[in-house]
Order: sequence, then structure tokens, then C-alpha cells
Amino acid sequence: MTDTGGTRAATIGDVARTAGVSRATVSRVLNGRATVDRALAERVETAIAQLDYRPSETARNLSLGRTNTIAVVVPDLGNPMFQAILHGVTLGAAEDGYQVLVGDTRERPELERRAALDARRRCDALLLCAPRMPDEDLAVVLAQAAPMVLINRPTPAPVAQLAMDYRHAIGLVADHLAALGHRRLLYLGGPLSSASNRLRLEGVADAEKRHPGLVVQRQEVGASLDAGSDIADAVLRSDATAVIAFNDLVAIGLLSRLDDLGVSVPGRLSVVGVDDIPFARYSRPHLTTVSLPKDALGTQAWAQLKDAMAGRPAAEPVWVEGTLVERHSTGQAPA
Repeated sequence: MTDTGGTRAATIGDVARTAGVSRATVSRVLNGRATVDRALAERVETAIAQLDYRPSETARNLSLGRTNTIAVVVPDLGNPMFQAILHGVTLGAAEDGYQVLVGDTRERPELERRAALDARRRCDALLLCAPRMPDEDLAVVLAQAAPMVLINRPTPAPVAQLAMDYRHAIGLVADHLAALGHRRLLYLGGPLSSASNRLRLEGVADAEKRHPGLVVQRQEVGASLDAGSDIADAVLRSDATAVIAFNDLVAIGLLSRLDDLGVSVPGRLSVVGVDDIPFARYSRPHLTTVSLPKDALGTQAWAQLKDAMAGRPAAEPVWVEGTLVERHSTGQAPA
């Protein structure tokens, strides 16, 4: 038996020397390649047994052109919405022996293309949440980063994709407010470049058609807590009796500022969000919102990514609908 230095773990070089073959031959045997002569393969297998050799899983994966790691790129990991999606992806990936590399582009769409391509080069596949990536950048990523799955970025391209149906979500919110007698609403929109914001705006337009006499003002504010807080004075100057926020973060920021100003919610103004992040049930008052199955979306995204890695063609886009959760931030329209 070849001396491997006492307790030192045997290497592929030790196996090659013991079997009297090249390291490349040992590698081919370990990878199950049928091109190796049977007699040589038996010598290698005998040497492996003698030396108790255990190949590095990382090195083996690299030799096979895989890392058993997938990349997830999101615009803001501080947003609980993306945290929940990541949680679902991570659980599904772990069950199948994959690790997850996470990239956060810090709400800067100009960074998303490079982040997506760099992450893909380090991993076996890419799951991309890039609702504000410019179309021309998205086309480059789609051409270079397969296999991949898109989340919350509808596209006619033949790629696996899942999205929350924000058009439907806004419809649920608008119907709820209309049933409470509200006719003057204010929609606090996210970035104009956001695909999910465009879906929300479609939901607003649908609601105006569905409810005669309903008027919805639109104002772009952003997607953060600060955006909601900063717009409070402008909201109070409007004649709206209810506000539909782009997401729960904007809604909670608004509620906090209204509380500071002593404004009664929902007595003076009703406020609704979208996403049902964990903070929504702890705001003051508790936030009425649309609950979206975020963990389930992540789990479905992993299932689609597995199909893409296996070379199966992309199925039809999956649209995930939410449900209205009525809490204490909405009430009857003031007389």
C-alpha cells in the first residue's frame, strides 16, 4: 500500500501512483466514463479501496461542469417579500442537495444585468427577480444565462416564469373599498419602470371601469417605508378617502406618519397595502392587505428551475393570485 503520510487523507495523485495510471484516468473512472479499459478501471478501483480514498464532491462537480449551487438575484433583500420567496427557494433546493447563492442589487436596476450574468457564471442556474430591469438588458440575460426562471417579470420570451397577479390583487382591494362606500381613491405607485407596478395600474384601470363613479388618482412614490412616510402630507391634501399603497412597506410608512400627525385611520382615511408581509399584522392599526403565497412561489420557482436544468421546455407562465385580508386600517367612507 502506498504511504499517504499517516492520517493525511489520500489524494487523487496517491490513487494514480498506486494504480500505475494517470490522474486523468482516475478522474474518468470516478466520473463513470465508459471509455476506460476495464483492466485499468479495476486497478483504479482497487487502489481507491486500499487507500480509502474519498473524492472531493466540489472537485468532482467542477469536473462535470456543475456546482450544485443556484443563484438568486433580487432587487432588495431587505424587503420581506423577497425574503419569503428566497425562503421557499432555499427549502426546495436544500431538499435536492443544492445550495443557494444570493445577489442583492440594492434597488439599482442598472446593476441587475451584470449581477445576473456574474452570478450565473458561478452557478448551475439562475432565478431572477428583476421587475425593473430594462428590456434590452433582460434580452441579454435571457440569451446568456439559461437555464433560468424569471419571477415577477412577465415577458413573451420562451423562458420559465412565475409572477404574482398584482392586477388581480389591486382588483380585490378596489372592490373592498368600493363596498365600503369609498369613491375617491389615491394609488401610491411604485417605480414607473417596474413591471409589477404596471400590473397594478392595470388593476386600477379595471376597477374604474367596473365601478361607475369611482375615481382613482395616481401618484408615483416608490417602494419603501420612507416613501410612504414622506408622502403623508400630500395624501392629506388630496380629497381621497382611501389609499391603495404599492406594497405593505409604503402603507406601513404612511400609517406611521399619519399616527404621528394624529390622523384617524380608518376614521379619516382608509389605507390598504399589498403583499401581507409579517409586519402588516403588527402595524397600528393592523393593515388590510392582499396576502400572496410567497413561500409557495419560491417552491414553485425551484420546481421550474429543476425542469429548466433538466432541459425540459418552459411551461406556460404561472400566475399566482392572492386573497384579501381585512384588518383594522379600512372602514366605511366618511360622510
